[in-house]
Amino acid sequence: MSKVFFAPMSFSRYDSSQTLPAKFERMLEQSELKGAVKGKKIAIKMHVGSGLSYSTIPPVFIRKLVDFLRREGAECFVTDHYVYGRHPEDRGYIDSVLGCPVLDACGYFGKYFYTKEVDFKKLRHVDVAGLIHDADYLIDFSHVKGHGACGYGGACKNIAMGCVTDRTRHELHSLEGGLSWNRDKCIHCGQCIQSCNHHANSFSEENYQGNYNVFFHNCTLCQHCMKVCPTEAITLDSHDYRDFQRGMAIATKTVLDCFEPENRYFINVLTQITALCDCWGMTTPSLVPDIGICASTDIASIEQATLDLIKFEKLNPEGVPEGLELGDHGHLFERLHGKDPYQQVAALADVGLGETKYETVIVE
Repeated sequence: MSKVFFAPMSFSRYDSSQTLPAKFERMLEQSELKGAVKGKKIAIKMHVGSGLSYSTIPPVFIRKLVDFLRREGAECFVTDHYVYGRHPEDRGYIDSVLGCPVLDACGYFGKYFYTKEVDFKKLRHVDVAGLIHDADYLIDFSHVKGHGACGYGGACKNIAMGCVTDRTRHELHSLEGGLSWNRDKCIHCGQCIQSCNHHANSFSEENYQGNYNVFFHNCTLCQHCMKVCPTEAITLDSHDYRDFQRGMAIATKTVLDCFEPENRYFINVLTQITALCDCWGMTTPSLVPDIGICASTDIASIEQATLDLIKFEKLNPEGVPEGLELGDHGHLFERLHGKDPYQQVAALADVGLGETKYETVIVE
């Protein structure tokens, strides 16, 4: 079985050595990264957040990782898509704080990528971000959270949706279905326009009047517009999240195939676990208390272990919108979003990205 290192939030005394950043340092020293990165150029893929979000990975942990890699003789950079438009400096993600550059994975104009052809329903192209493709080593540094489209956002989602272009994101979301607008239900409040991160929608008249239009060249089918609509005037014309889960697994494998197995590593941060993806540009109350950090060479194992650590019994009711009724079965994320997050893990294992059985190594 694959090893999953786990540094828990729990502590036994008031001592800085008992804090999570200190445990994270010890985790890195014990991990497979030790002695394996010398002389390599490493892409640290993480989500830099946007807008008013503050639940992304705190800079102290990124700096700990960067300092470790530099001591081990590696060069590294932090990367994500839309970096400059997301203003990572608002969350402390700047060179002087992190100790390394913060770069847009597809270049400043978003046009630097390598296309890999795939064949899964509407998913035909995985455009791998150029700076990630060209790195010697990939560290996937994920903030764990819920996700409306796939139930759960962790390592797989961070790679499948964050190491690719808009075209690939659109094709992935297309696996769920297309958008439909119901004129009779629409109250022209404009929330759908305000929620779009891609300037992909509009109304044909001023003040949100007229017909609802979608510019599908920009649209990634992220469904933000649909989820904020108070009257359900915007819907999907079909929906199968399992296809989306498998599509993400295929996209993840396509990105990871750019690296030898010994040149990729996965770290999941289980703090400020919220209901929605960091791309929403806002932070809601945590669903559960902070749990800790997991790390592994096996993406399926770390995703399985991460989900196993998130317990419905620990639910903080403040993390759920008022009036929302949770489901009565399954994982917390399934009760919240109606989608089984373990389907994502099964899809990873099915495409050859590790195994769901794992051995936990506790880092004290």
